[in-house]
Amino acid sequence: MNAATDKGKNWFLRGGLFAKYVLALVGLVVFVLAVNGALETWISYRGIKGTLTDAMSEKADATAKRIEQAISDLERQISWVTRASSNTIELRRADYAQLLGQVPAVSQLSLISGQGRELLRLSRQTTTVNSNADFSRDVRFTETIARGTAYAPAYFRDGRPFMSIGEQHSGFNAGVTMAEIDLRFLNDYFGDSQVGRLAHAYVVDGKGRVLASSSKGPEVGKDLAALPQVAAVLSPSGRPIVSGEVVDGNAVLTTATAAPNLGWHVFYEQPTAQALSPIRDQLVRIALLIALGLVVAIIAGTILARRMLEPITALRTGARRLGAGDFGHRIEVKTSDELEELAGQFNSMATQLAETYSDLEAKVKERTRDLAQSINELKVLEEVGRAVASSLDLNAVLPTVGARALEITHADAVLIYGYDAAQRSFNLTQSIGIDAATEGHHRAIDAANSSPLGEAAAKGEPLAFPDLTDQPNHPLRDVVVGAGFHSVLVVPLVDQQGVLGALVVLRKAAGDFPASLIGLMKTFAHQAVLAMRNARLFTEVDQKSHALEEANATVREQADKLREQTEALKDWNKSLEQRVETQLGELERVRRLERFLAPQVAQLIASSDNPEGLLDSHRREVTVVFCDLRGFTAFTEATEPEEAMNVLREYHAALGKLIFKYEGTLDKYAGDGVMILFNAPIQLADHTARAVKMAVEMRDTVGPLTEKWRNRGHSLGFGIGIALGYATLGQVGFEQRLEYAAIGSVTNLASRLCGEAKAGQIVVSRRVYGMVEPFVEGRAIDDLVLKGFNHPILAAEILSWKGEPSAEAAAE
Repeated sequence: MNAATDKGKNWFLRGGLFAKYVLALVGLVVFVLAVNGALETWISYRGIKGTLTDAMSEKADATAKRIEQAISDLERQISWVTRASSNTIELRRADYAQLLGQVPAVSQLSLISGQGRELLRLSRQTTTVNSNADFSRDVRFTETIARGTAYAPAYFRDGRPFMSIGEQHSGFNAGVTMAEIDLRFLNDYFGDSQVGRLAHAYVVDGKGRVLASSSKGPEVGKDLAALPQVAAVLSPSGRPIVSGEVVDGNAVLTTATAAPNLGWHVFYEQPTAQALSPIRDQLVRIALLIALGLVVAIIAGTILARRMLEPITALRTGARRLGAGDFGHRIEVKTSDELEELAGQFNSMATQLAETYSDLEAKVKERTRDLAQSINELKVLEEVGRAVASSLDLNAVLPTVGARALEITHADAVLIYGYDAAQRSFNLTQSIGIDAATEGHHRAIDAANSSPLGEAAAKGEPLAFPDLTDQPNHPLRDVVVGAGFHSVLVVPLVDQQGVLGALVVLRKAAGDFPASLIGLMKTFAHQAVLAMRNARLFTEVDQKSHALEEANATVREQADKLREQTEALKDWNKSLEQRVETQLGELERVRRLERFLAPQVAQLIASSDNPEGLLDSHRREVTVVFCDLRGFTAFTEATEPEEAMNVLREYHAALGKLIFKYEGTLDKYAGDGVMILFNAPIQLADHTARAVKMAVEMRDTVGPLTEKWRNRGHSLGFGIGIALGYATLGQVGFEQRLEYAAIGSVTNLASRLCGEAKAGQIVVSRRVYGMVEPFVEGRAIDDLVLKGFNHPILAAEILSWKGEPSAEAAAE
């Protein structure tokens, strides 16, 4: 049974070693082939992907340029109908009809006057004359007036894509031609012959909607903004990516080219599975090559492993017999290599084991005896350590130290001396084996005069005397020899702070002290030093505690005095809190007023003896400034609410600084509309000049803001109206919500003048113009017919602020 078990184990070990060698060779071959195949596959993948991407990128660039060129041609053809020679509605209609007949992409043309009113609209089905539709705040109209030519964003009607192109006519206030372009002609640029058999292409606008597509591409009008490749080009960074996905989730290789003048992007894409089909074929070839290498490696590994197993089996059998104690067995291996050398080392080891085994038993007994002695010493040291740690009383600790030292050294007596630094002498503190009451020179030993205790303390090392009978002048000789002792060991009790005493071991038998015993007694000396040092520290702590009690009484007296001073400080602090509360009330009152008044005005009202009287209802001449943004309504309809709020924050922040700077009173916010009063509630001698000067600075400040908004795709302008007249002023609202407001026709007039102002224009009533004419550059404008006013209003435009004239100029 045991033979069968050994045979099974040998087969298992041999089979395990065999498998290791075979697997190592197979793994190496497979690893090399796999790394080579992976590198080739990666290089091929990069090459194929780069070639396809470059080809599609070239097609996308060409298509984007063709689209921009087509739109430019349409713009040129539309500009033909804006010629100045067609100065009547009939001539314009004839030009529009000719353009509709020549350019199929143009579906509708509109003529808009310089004031933003529609005069003519002509399509292939209908003609409308003098509809008088208001385009004055339409983004398409304002952009065309500002730039001369404007492309409006694409939009969809009945599932068809359209865009508008605006062209300004030559001449002052001559008007605008607005052309509606049917973008279905873009599909001609995405034919299968141009795109390719496997690829598909499409163009999207600035919002990710498809304007045109190839036959395999997405549907026109579909929103692709959520696709990774479209989202990447529409992001602020605008960086295209080379890998994306289609609507059904399949991966594609993609390239994108922008049409910057239009804000569109042209995409060319090809499914990744079709583009990388050559890589699959290459992977199959690599798999076949790895399989062939695997077969060859298995055959070679099997042959090599079998040749190594025979000597290894012989070594394993010999090692097992040596382990069983058969040291006479020898291993025979003839391979002339390292295995034969290893067999020789096993045979040499067997010889050495046979020799060593005979002496092992005696050495074990000796080691066991030494170990027992060491364990006994450790137990004694542990007991001494517990005694030192459990008490601070030397009278309780030193007897334990002496008794255990006597026990472990097998000596006949132990003496423990304490050192008196003042007297420079060692005094007997504890003795075991000698009566402590015995008189003699051993009770007090002078540290000088070559005393063995003083010498040991000076060296910091133990001193051993094998036989005192040979030293007649030794201070301990008389008492020691008289008591029957012959050999002495002196161990100093010292630490980093100085000498504390000495430990003396006495034996009746003469002879040397072993080094191990001397080392053990040094350990005992350390324990005695620790006990003596702790006792001294305890005494010092006890003395200091009494001193602390006395100091504590003094501190309590000082604390009583501080308590009395604290009570006085509390009374003074209460009066200070009342004064601070009064000041905080005044500050809160000023803060509430500053919500709708300039800081200077708010502080004046807060410091007035009769502040409520300044806000009572009364009639006064005031200058009213009204301003708002051109195109803001269309902007809010086409823009996300968050972006509209960001624009309003920038706009209000810019105006608020100037309102407070010129000490105006902010009457109200109404979306983009802002109304400011001057000369109320605080009267200002130059309130009209302040209002006009503030309006000029507002226009100069908001101008750069409109440019920044235009760069973000928002077409907004800024207009201002100013009127001068009498109004009723005072507080309106209810108890929980009061505001300071002005009521009268002057506020309506300022609002209407603002409505007539174009982007960047300041329109004022003639009365205002007359008040500031010496300070400004301006010009009179045509009489305005305003809603709510029965007669035309005389108005003027403020161009710039010259400044107040000098005294000499005023005198002239």
